[in-house]
Amino acid sequence: MPLIDNAVYRDGVRVATPASLELTFEAMKEHGGMGWMGLYRPSPEELASVAEEFDLHHLAIEDALVGHQRAKIERYGDCLFVVLRPARYIDTTEVVEFGELHIFIGPDYVITVRHAESPDVGTVRRRLEGNPALLALGPEAVLYALLDQVVDEYLPVVLGLENDIDEIEDDLFGNNADVSRRIYALSREVLEFQRATKPLGAMLDSLERGAEKYLVNIELQRNLRDVSDHVESIVQHADSFRQILQNALTVHLTQVGQRQNEEMRRLSEVSYQQGEEVKKISSWAAIIFAPTLVAGIYGMNFEVMPELQWSFGYPFAIALMLGFAGTLYAIFKKRNWL
Repeated sequence: MPLIDNAVYRDGVRVATPASLELTFEAMKEHGGMGWMGLYRPSPEELASVAEEFDLHHLAIEDALVGHQRAKIERYGDCLFVVLRPARYIDTTEVVEFGELHIFIGPDYVITVRHAESPDVGTVRRRLEGNPALLALGPEAVLYALLDQVVDEYLPVVLGLENDIDEIEDDLFGNNADVSRRIYALSREVLEFQRATKPLGAMLDSLERGAEKYLVNIELQRNLRDVSDHVESIVQHADSFRQILQNALTVHLTQVGQRQNEEMRRLSEVSYQQGEEVKKISSWAAIIFAPTLVAGIYGMNFEVMPELQWSFGYPFAIALMLGFAGTLYAIFKKRNWL
């Protein structure tokens, strides 16, 4: 059921729990007070029913229906439309899961539209119902409590990301081949976390500037300033995470470059050594080839050959082979090929 919880409050106390949106509208007219409707992935027909009853702007309804919005705050007449990007850290998979919460705040109503499991709006409702004095302050108190819950849920995300970054730093100097992929994946999560948290500072400033105009209770204003302080701390953490990851990536690429240079130097040394060996082998092959050539020619035993019957033919052939071999040896030695 898209309608998760539905209630009408008067003086901070629940006076009715209607079973449908239509009954909620009737109960609000009967009891007065404030209606708080909690919707989870509602259909276009259900949102259209709410929009018609409270005269909600069609652009805000379109955003709430489509989803995938950035964190923002917009005012349409007497209706304040707020989009929050809650997040939670999943320990088992070590990833950050982002959600989306749309809030319509009017003079006597609150409409929350969730598109993910986070945040736990039920926890916020129970907390407010346990503090009637705060809930009696009206829709602004509900908005404060929802903002506070979303910001509180960011803290485990900060701790989870911090732990992941510590692990990356360990992997970085442990020659883990998978570290680059993990740095890129974590960088995307940190960037998405920044997109969720950075707009909150300007949104809270906007609420603070409009507090006097819309007669917001002074205690609520102080509470919102406290939330703003937490947001500033979280944003600073997210900025530092991104800088650390950029530095880690730079270090990793430097390490990869150094390893590649070392490998190239090693290959160059091997290639040089192989070249030296080839020169030596080629030199000895040439030295051996010269006597072999002479011996091959005079070993053909043709009947008509010069110097074949010469009494000094054999010593001459030996001297010729030694001369060729010695000359080549001297040349190659002078060129440092041997």
